[in-house]
Amino acid sequence: MTNYEASASRHCHNAVSPLHACTYFAPEPEDELAALGLERGPMVYLAGRAAALGAVDAGTVTATFYNFNHQHVRRYIPAAWVVTTPEKVIAARLRGADRTLQRLLGKEALVSTEMAEAAELALHATEACRREARPLYAAHADLPVPEEPHLALWHAATLLREHRGDGHLAALAVAGLSGIEALVLHNATGKAPTSALFMRTRGWSAEQWGTARRQLCERGLLDETGDLTQAGTALRGETEVLTDRLDAAPYDHLGPAATARLTELAGGFSGTLRAAGAFPAVHFGKG
Repeated sequence: MTNYEASASRHCHNAVSPLHACTYFAPEPEDELAALGLERGPMVYLAGRAAALGAVDAGTVTATFYNFNHQHVRRYIPAAWVVTTPEKVIAARLRGADRTLQRLLGKEALVSTEMAEAAELALHATEACRREARPLYAAHADLPVPEEPHLALWHAATLLREHRGDGHLAALAVAGLSGIEALVLHNATGKAPTSALFMRTRGWSAEQWGTARRQLCERGLLDETGDLTQAGTALRGETEVLTDRLDAAPYDHLGPAATARLTELAGGFSGTLRAAGAFPAVHFGKG
């Protein structure tokens, strides 16, 4: 894969992914899942994202999510499956996505020809995704495609995000980064969620965060102020390049012109999401 192709695939992913990720910051999905009896916060998140795997135990969730504290996961999984079923969670999550996109994008965008075109292109890209060694993608790929174009696009965005995510976790493992180390290194870029959000949602203590930061300093990946060193920047770059290689198939399948068109369409919708406050600034930035 050429540098241009790697850049194009990553740009397309960055344009498409917010159409899925916006649901993690919106109240509607949490409301739908809480109505099933799930606790708001970590239980809602863990059950919502893991439901496609079935009524799995904490070990499976920790393994597939990678950067969550296992003791944190054990507080909510498998307890969530005593409260409700994965099937009900999947349905509630889709309802929450529907309500979120309706509020943030507006009816006109949802019924537009651009939405239908974006959904068609994104679904076409997913045809080339591979299930091998990609448990979260594979589980979601077995779910039915919704009929409404905006939900079909959300579904496709979910598949593309989890497909890349599964590959990215393999790249992190190759880099020798633990789950919490990957979070600390990502936070050091200043373009990721804050350390406070990472710790709260992933179940890490300030002490554990500090230990991981010191370990990265000892490896020469962070300096004493917590900034990325040249070696840290290089490792992140190598990890992203490997992730691109592992995620090339969907965009190779689309081809350059269709990938550029999907990037344009999804980027427009993602821009609308950001302008509508889908990703509150308070949750992002170094620190």
